[in-house]
Amino acid sequence: MTETVAGTDWRAWQESWDRQQEWYMPDREERLRVMLDMVEAVVGPEPRVLDLACGTGSITDRLLTRFPQATSTGVDLDPALLAIAEGYFDGDERVRFVTADLLDPQWASALPYDSYDAVLTATALHWLHNEPLTTLYGQVAGLVRDGGVFMNADRMKDEGTPRINAAERAHRHAQMERGRTGGALDWADWWALAAKDPVLAGPTAQRYEIYGEHADGATPSAEWHARTLREAGFAEARTVWRSPSDALVLAVK
Repeated sequence: MTETVAGTDWRAWQESWDRQQEWYMPDREERLRVMLDMVEAVVGPEPRVLDLACGTGSITDRLLTRFPQATSTGVDLDPALLAIAEGYFDGDERVRFVTADLLDPQWASALPYDSYDAVLTATALHWLHNEPLTTLYGQVAGLVRDGGVFMNADRMKDEGTPRINAAERAHRHAQMERGRTGGALDWADWWALAAKDPVLAGPTAQRYEIYGEHADGATPSAEWHARTLREAGFAEARTVWRSPSDALVLAVK
């Protein structure tokens, strides 16, 4: 386990974050596996990766476990999640972390590289509305090398199927309630624990100053994402995995 002098168990915090996210997305590991399948299929097993809005580094963790020769740059603004990521990966020379606001037009200038084989993100960009997300996709297109990939796994709602959407949501929330009885932590519970931790309390207070309770964004359809990525400069883009509520869109430069 990776620990600080203060005794913080970063592995435990990383795993706790994963369990909290899985409460919302029980098929989270499956979509991350498909994401890495497609990284290997398109750019090979030794990619230079940008983990976009990386949080605790969940994608990077799975990337390096599967592809030990890969390297990763994680970028995020959340000081608490970055503290966990930096503690968890401390000493791993394959990983670097950058603090940057993706709404800042100059955010990419803080990155250590001008181009990447793959830019990957999951359950993060739904906090952006469509206009800033369109701008971000244009910036990402400039970071992916020719032949490289971008992938976004997130909630992607089809507004044309309201009855299906309602049925799926009711079923998913019933499953989540059963998980609660088994002791699963939700978003608010997890952050309440972080706020009480002697090492994470300060960074958690800072993240609430930045984001508030939860950022307000949008969940456009997978078709919108694919079309917008093609308009941003990617040669091809389409869904490569989906569940009733989530999708993984892949774009090739």
